[in-house]
Amino acid sequence: MNRFLVRILFVFMICLGSSMTLVSCKAKAKVVNESKKEDTKRMSANRIIKNYYANKNDFNTLYIKSNVKYSDEKQSQNLTAEIKIKKGEQILVSIRFLGITMAKALITPTSVSYYEKLNSTYFEGDFSTLSKWLGTDLDYNKVQNILIGQAMDDLTKGNYQDSLVDQNYRLADISNNNIKKFFFFDKEKFLLNKQEITQIAENRKMEVSYSDYKIYNESPIPSDIAINAEQDKGKTEINLGYNTITMNEELTFPYSVPNGYKRILIK
Repeated sequence: MNRFLVRILFVFMICLGSSMTLVSCKAKAKVVNESKKEDTKRMSANRIIKNYYANKNDFNTLYIKSNVKYSDEKQSQNLTAEIKIKKGEQILVSIRFLGITMAKALITPTSVSYYEKLNSTYFEGDFSTLSKWLGTDLDYNKVQNILIGQAMDDLTKGNYQDSLVDQNYRLADISNNNIKKFFFFDKEKFLLNKQEITQIAENRKMEVSYSDYKIYNESPIPSDIAINAEQDKGKTEINLGYNTITMNEELTFPYSVPNGYKRILIK
């Protein structure tokens, strides 16, 4: 299996998998203030979360053309990606090099499939299999949310500590001593600027930063996404530049594995 193509194909999923294990907290949101002193410029975690979710995120389909820049300590590549999203139902990712489709992935809430041309291989499975292989707790909503500039976690759940950092509102999830999660929001529009996850014991860290939001049918979508992952094995950087975005158009999701491809089994 060509590891580079798989990394690009699951551009966020692989980064998450190689960087840290995510956990979900099902407890009701709880605000923990860093200081007992009253600060009129600060805003409670509950208020930050409420304002964040007040931003419209309403679409049926999303079509994205993106430039992809990938680099690690061994290589650097520039490719293009076509991303089609039918909200809550399916995501189709096509990776191209010099206009030729080199790999495709179809992601649904119950299945994950991809194929890549270089080695003529394909994978069919579900998130439980993929999560075990990557070492991370993945699901469809996490992948979809990262692609559209939304928080990976449901922020109405968890224990949060609010603060003001570099003119951004920051929420720190303090529900787990080993895994630290931070969410940074713009002070004016409460758009997500960055989400950061650190797995302390394993010395792993990932940052996903968003910039240049544009409004499509009243819904803000970032045009630039930067992923930086660090671990003992090295660093990985992936940058997505969305150069075409259309919303609520009728889309097709063609996906079929070419004849003669060899299936990959993940144990």
